[in-house]
Amino acid sequence: MSDNKILLIEPGYRNKYPPLGLMKLASYHRARGDIVKLVKGEERSALYEAWDRVYVTTLFSFEWNRTEQAIDFAIVAAGNQPERVFVGGIAASLMRDEFTKEPRWVGVRFIAGLLDGPPAQALQLSAADGDFGAGDTTGEAIEERTPDYSILEHVDYTYPVRDAYFGYASRGCIRKCHFCGVPKLEGAQKEMPPLAKLVHGIADAHGEKKDLILMDNNITASARYKEVIAEIRDLGFKAGAVITRDGRPVKRRVDFNQGVDARILAKSSMYLREMSTICISPLRIAFDHIGVRKVYETSVRMAADNGITSLSNYMLYNFMDPPEDLYERLRLNIELNEQLGIRIWSFPMRYQPVTLKDRSHVGPRWNRYYLRTFQVILQATHGVVSGNPAFFRRAYGRDRREFLRLLSYPHGMVFHREYYEKDPDGIGVKEEYDALRERMSKNQEAELLRLLAEPVGGEKARADYYCRISGSRGVDALIREAIAFHVLGTKDDGATGRRVVLAMFPSLNPDPVLPSEEEMVEDAGLHDQETAVKDMGPDSKLRVASEENSRPQVASCSGETG
Repeated sequence: MSDNKILLIEPGYRNKYPPLGLMKLASYHRARGDIVKLVKGEERSALYEAWDRVYVTTLFSFEWNRTEQAIDFAIVAAGNQPERVFVGGIAASLMRDEFTKEPRWVGVRFIAGLLDGPPAQALQLSAADGDFGAGDTTGEAIEERTPDYSILEHVDYTYPVRDAYFGYASRGCIRKCHFCGVPKLEGAQKEMPPLAKLVHGIADAHGEKKDLILMDNNITASARYKEVIAEIRDLGFKAGAVITRDGRPVKRRVDFNQGVDARILAKSSMYLREMSTICISPLRIAFDHIGVRKVYETSVRMAADNGITSLSNYMLYNFMDPPEDLYERLRLNIELNEQLGIRIWSFPMRYQPVTLKDRSHVGPRWNRYYLRTFQVILQATHGVVSGNPAFFRRAYGRDRREFLRLLSYPHGMVFHREYYEKDPDGIGVKEEYDALRERMSKNQEAELLRLLAEPVGGEKARADYYCRISGSRGVDALIREAIAFHVLGTKDDGATGRRVVLAMFPSLNPDPVLPSEEEMVEDAGLHDQETAVKDMGPDSKLRVASEENSRPQVASCSGETG
């Protein structure tokens, strides 16, 4: 047995699920007799101990800044011996070349792909280099180990989803979608060991969990699909299953959190008939582009026919789609809700190339201003598009033309719609702006939109740019007048100075029943540095102001506010 000291580091970004890869590494090392500790971000107390090996996990590529901070910290924690630092996970696998070419990280071990071989092979250990564990050439793959939940107990961070079994029934995918990193990260579809091993292993070591979160990329493509569903039932997750928590029964749920494939679901009623026998909540069906509308709609109707009434879908946008297509996909869910008496929550997911270090990508049929406006609307409901028809039509427009028009409006007018549409002071401002837009030709409209999308940076940087344009003699006079309205702010709480998200329409409930925090998506892009409210604490939530605080501060290019 060994007594090596192992430090596990998860970078200090927001994330919904605990670091499964690090939990499996903890299981491996504790079985060897090693001492293991997990920290979130740059936990300074870790520097007071000597570590024999340090692991860093990585997630989204656009979290590059926080990831590089974690790697720099890991090297210091390893006594400035980079060869003791191992970096793996999604970003490290998809962007390995970017990591390895950084001069200050020479010597760090960057591990691409899954740890699905014998430990010594998967971690690329070498006896010649003095790596402990280099002789473990036949042991159980780290990827298949039961994750160690105990490492989460001393981390000062609350994961929104924690009372759950986390695992995979399959890895990889049969598809090769251009926007997805799974083919490179996990490869072709392959089966994982039976779920019973995982669930019983976790329950025996760490207690019974409420939910079952399966991260399969395409479970419907599994050759063992019916077997997997049967196994889930046998493990206590039948439709309507409950578990006791704090002396009362609580509903259990199964969540295939990466979504299921409508193109396969629509082929046979078997898939959703089987799915209806487990406590699936929600059923997530991907609706990535308008081209899969027919199979998507068929799948939703089949789900309703089988009694599955709580659905959620991922809507990719900012890839090859125009905004009008996104609107049509959103509108279809509203129609299906009304027709079928079900509840579909739409979660738009902004496309970013899987190797881009920030969120700066703008799709060929979008523009930077449209993307910002759309995020402004999404922030009001925490990234979920409401299934309430009245709220949807107010928030996103009654048709695709109104949606496009809305995307080009001043953010202040979009965010504070109630004020600019109902308050006498606000109405006058909006009418003045609308009159200017009505006078514009198509060419002037196009030039206005080009200028609106030009600046990069936060709200202040955009306001400064628009103010400069409004005073520039080289710009069309009508455009100068209109662009001055685009400095109207989206934040308001003059009494405390705090930035809050206001109720967009205080008189309209966005949705009688919104998804729980557990059912929200891992990352909806709401915390983009260009648009997000800066409440970066790990347990923070976007606050919604009361009606009495809903009058916006109105900025102007003269520097005054009112």
